[in-house]
Amino acid sequence: MGILFHKEEQLFQIITPNTEYCIKIVDQRYIGHVYYGRRLEDPRCGYLLRTAEPPFTPSVNQREKGGFMDSFPFEYPAWGVGDYRESCLNVRTEAGYRGCELVYEDYRILDEKPGLPGLPATFGKGQTLEIICKDPVIGLKVILCYSVFDDSDAIIRSVFLENLSQQPLYIEKVLSACLDMDAEEFDLLTLNGAWGRERCIEQNPLSYGKHGISSVRGESSHQEHPFLAVMERRGHQDQGQVYAMNFVYSGNFLAQAEKSQFNSLRMVMGIHPEGFEWMLEPGKTFASPEAVCVYSDQGLGKMSRIFHDLYRNHLIRSPYLHTKRPILINNWEATYFDFDSEKLIAIAKEAKKSGIEMLVMDDGWFGNRNNDDSSLGDWQVNEEKLKGGLKALTDSVRAEGLLFGIWFEPEMISPDSRLYKSHPDWALKLPGREGTLIRAQYVLDLSRPEVVDYAYESVASILRSCDISYVKWDMNRQLTDVGSIYLDSARQGECFHRYVLGVYQLQERLIQEFPDLLLENCSGGGARFDPGMLYYSPQIWCSDDMDPVERLSIQEGTALIYPLGTIGAHVCDCPNHTTGRTTPFTTRGHVALAGTFGYELDITSISKEDREQIPEQIRLYHKYQPLIREGDYYRIGSWRETKKYDCWQVVSKDQKEALVTYVQVLTEPNYRSRKLYLKGLNPKAEYRLEIEDQKALKKRADEKNGNVARRLLESDGQVYSGRLLMQGGFLIQRLEGDFQSLLFHFVQV
Repeated sequence: MGILFHKEEQLFQIITPNTEYCIKIVDQRYIGHVYYGRRLEDPRCGYLLRTAEPPFTPSVNQREKGGFMDSFPFEYPAWGVGDYRESCLNVRTEAGYRGCELVYEDYRILDEKPGLPGLPATFGKGQTLEIICKDPVIGLKVILCYSVFDDSDAIIRSVFLENLSQQPLYIEKVLSACLDMDAEEFDLLTLNGAWGRERCIEQNPLSYGKHGISSVRGESSHQEHPFLAVMERRGHQDQGQVYAMNFVYSGNFLAQAEKSQFNSLRMVMGIHPEGFEWMLEPGKTFASPEAVCVYSDQGLGKMSRIFHDLYRNHLIRSPYLHTKRPILINNWEATYFDFDSEKLIAIAKEAKKSGIEMLVMDDGWFGNRNNDDSSLGDWQVNEEKLKGGLKALTDSVRAEGLLFGIWFEPEMISPDSRLYKSHPDWALKLPGREGTLIRAQYVLDLSRPEVVDYAYESVASILRSCDISYVKWDMNRQLTDVGSIYLDSARQGECFHRYVLGVYQLQERLIQEFPDLLLENCSGGGARFDPGMLYYSPQIWCSDDMDPVERLSIQEGTALIYPLGTIGAHVCDCPNHTTGRTTPFTTRGHVALAGTFGYELDITSISKEDREQIPEQIRLYHKYQPLIREGDYYRIGSWRETKKYDCWQVVSKDQKEALVTYVQVLTEPNYRSRKLYLKGLNPKAEYRLEIEDQKALKKRADEKNGNVARRLLESDGQVYSGRLLMQGGFLIQRLEGDFQSLLFHFVQV
C-alpha cells in the first residue's frame, strides 16, 4: 500500500488495500490516466494508454496534435487547445484570451494528508501524491493532489492553482477530479428528488453524450446530490464494478459522465462553472474542494461500506461520532409557532416519563416570530412566549432531567426585521432589481466579514447565556440575486463560493468555541446533506418528510453513501403531516432507528397506546445504537425495486451480531413466506435468533388471527449457521396488513 513512482516507466502507482490507480507521464509532458481498479501490482501497465497507436503522441506526430488532445485520457484536462470533451480547467488572461495547456514538471510524495484552507477536508494518517504541472505561456502552476489512507480504498482528489505571472488570471472553471477510461456497458447512478423526497436512487443505461447532475442553487440541494457513479450493466448490490465520486462541498456543483466518439468515458466533479469566476492575483493560490473517488469490484454494497468507513474514520470530527446521541423530542410538528414556556415544559415532563433525554425548541422563539413572515436576523428571545427568558426555560427543562436544544437559521434575514431595517445592504442583492423572496426571506451576504461576525455572535451569545447542548442549524431557502456590494466588479463571480466559505467559517468557529455542542445541520430538510457539512456536524437532518414509507427510499439513497449514524431520523405523529398516511407506531420507530433517532410529535396528546410504546422503542435504541452507528451496512431488499417490501441489515465489525430490519409495505395475497438472504456473517459461526417487539407480538398472538405472531414467537431462540443464513436464506412470514415491520437480531453463540 502507498504511493510509488517508477522512473523508467514514468508511472505512478497509488495503491490502497484492494485497489490501484495508475498515472503515466507521456513525452515528459502529458499526464495520462492508465488504470483504476483491482490491484495489479505491476508497473508495466503503461501500454494501456495506447500511445503506440494513431494518432500517436505529438513527439511522433505533431501534425495531428489535435487528434491526440481529443482522445488522450488526461488526468486533468484543460480547455481551449484541442480537447473538446468536458474540461476541468478554464482560464482567462487579463487580455481576454482563453486557453490552457498543462505540462508536467515534477512530483512530490508526502507522508501526510494536508488540509485545505477554509474548506472541509479528510484527515488522518496517509500519503499524498502531488503532481506539479504548469502552463508556462500564461504563468499558471497547477498541483494535482491524490491522497490515500492505510485503512481505506478511497482516493481523495483536489487541485491547487497558483498564479506565477505578473498579471491577474481569471479562473472561470476549476473542477476537482477527472477520471478518463474505456466505456463499458455501464449504468449511470445519481441521487435526485425534491423537498420531502430527497436522494432517491436513479439508475439508467449510460449512452453517448454528456449525462449528469448539477446544482446552481447555492447549495447541494434537494433536487440533485453531489454524487455520481457508473456501474457495470449487470451489477447490483453485491456484484459488478462501480466507479463513484462524491464532492466534499456544500455549494454549486457539477457531476458528469461523458461517453465520447471513441467509446471512452470521462467522469468529472467540481464547483459548477455557471456563476463562478475567481480572480487569481499574482502570487496567490486557490484550492479546490475535495472529491472522493471510490472503486468497488463487489457492487454498490462494497462501495457504500467504503464511503461509510472513510467518513467515520477520516471526515467527521465531532466528539459525538462514536458515542450515543441523546434521544430528543422536537416541538415543531407538535406546536409549529403556537407555543409558550408552559407548553414546552409540559412536553418535557411527559417526555421524561418515557425516557426521552432532550427537548429541542424549534422555530418561533425569537423576535416577533409567530409565523414565517418575519424576524429572521432578530435573534432576541420573545419573552411573551418564554416568560422569564430563555435561561428560565432551559433551567426548568434541566430541572425535569432533560437536556435542552435550540433551532437557528443564521444565514437568513427577513425584510420584516429590525436587522433588515438597519442593514438592508447585508442581504445578497443585484443593484436595481427587487429581491426575490422565498419563504418571505432573503439571504445574508456571507462574503462580508462583518455579516459573518454578526451571524456568529447571534448564535454564540445565545449559547453563552444558558445551558444548551444541541443546535439545529437550518437553511430554508436557496440563493438568488447573488451579488455583493462588498465585492468589486472583478470579484462578483466569487460570491457563490465566498458564501459557502462564510458558512464553513461560521460553523468552524462554533465548534471551536463550543466543542461539546451537538450540531445538526439542516436545510429545509435534506438540501445540504453532503460530506462538506459532515466535517462540522456528525449528523444532518435527512428530510422534513418523516412518513416511514417515504423514508424507506429517502434513507436508502442517503445510506448509499453516508453512515446510518449521520442520518437525522425521527418518529412522527399520524396522519403524517406531509403525506397524510397513517402507519403503525412500531414501524415508525423501526425506520427511525436506522438513523439518529428521536421524536417529533406532541407527546402530551398522542394516544395512550402509542405513548406506551415509546419506552420500548427507547430500549431498542439503547441496545442497538452502537451496532447501527459503527457496523457494516448491507441492503437486502429495496422497496424501490420490489414494490412490496424493504429490508436492510447491519453487521458488527467482528461479525458477532447482526440486526435485520424488515418492512412489509404492501400485503400480498396468497403467499406463504418470503426468503431473505442475509449478508456479511461469519459462515463458520452459529447465530441465535432474537425477535424484538415481543410484547406487541404477544398481544397480536392472542387475537383471533394471531397465527403469524405465534409462529414468529416460536422461532425466537433458534440457532442457524452463518453459511445457512447467507446461502440457504431466512424465511419471514407474511405479516397481517400493510406497513408492518419486524426486527431480527442474530447473536453469535
